[in-house]
Amino acid sequence: MTTPRPVLFIHGLWLHATSWHPWIELFDREGGYTASAPGWPGVPDTVEEARARPESIADHGIDDVVEHYAAIIRQLDTAPVLIGHSFGGMIAQKLLGQDLAAAAVAIDAAQIKGVLPLPLSALRVTAPVFWNPANKHRAVSLTAEQFRFAFGNTLAEEESARLYERWTIPAPGKPLFEAAAANFNPHSPAKVDTANAARGPLLLIAGGKDHTVPETVTRATLKQYRHSDAVTDITDFPDRGHSLTIDNGWQEVANTVLTWLHRQSL
Repeated sequence: MTTPRPVLFIHGLWLHATSWHPWIELFDREGGYTASAPGWPGVPDTVEEARARPESIADHGIDDVVEHYAAIIRQLDTAPVLIGHSFGGMIAQKLLGQDLAAAAVAIDAAQIKGVLPLPLSALRVTAPVFWNPANKHRAVSLTAEQFRFAFGNTLAEEESARLYERWTIPAPGKPLFEAAAANFNPHSPAKVDTANAARGPLLLIAGGKDHTVPETVTRATLKQYRHSDAVTDITDFPDRGHSLTIDNGWQEVANTVLTWLHRQSL
């Protein structure tokens, strides 16, 4: 029998790793993979613990998170598929560029170095972090109202509130400060090896109504890969927001990812 390929799901800011559990069940059952969703460094095992211990989450930057997942990957017998959402999508791209993955899917991925568009909606989403420079070394929570704008803007208020209560946790401010300064720092941790022609295939997914990572950011990210001959695809969900991995339409996105992976013979 062929050993199932591992799939690692990588969460972004403000969502706990357990928000990937429906995806894990689907990928194990329908895709024939061995799926898991390790949390970021310092993130406790449950939403409740993460909310109670924000100090454990604070002050972890992009490089810390990349090395955390790289160490997990090095323990695997087979190169995994990486599927990341938001900042998890950036992390997945960095690891793919380092040839540590067989393929990657970056869903509404945070801006990498070189991407210039900075839409007003994205500035509003990050304002709760940037208003205080000390937040670079803290973990910051969103209110239900802030979550509704950042994640749940395409949802009924009741669903947004339910997702907020079920999955949200404090997030380290450091990655946001690092990404904001990326285009002024030649050694920015937000830099991805987009010219790597030997890497595995990459799928970028955009939500057309995403306030946090608007579609213009994802399409600008695609242009950063123009010097690589490796497979780089993009697809969009025109009516979806940043909650597209956890809301009532998550399975449509997941099935799109599965179909793409199977086309890549993965």
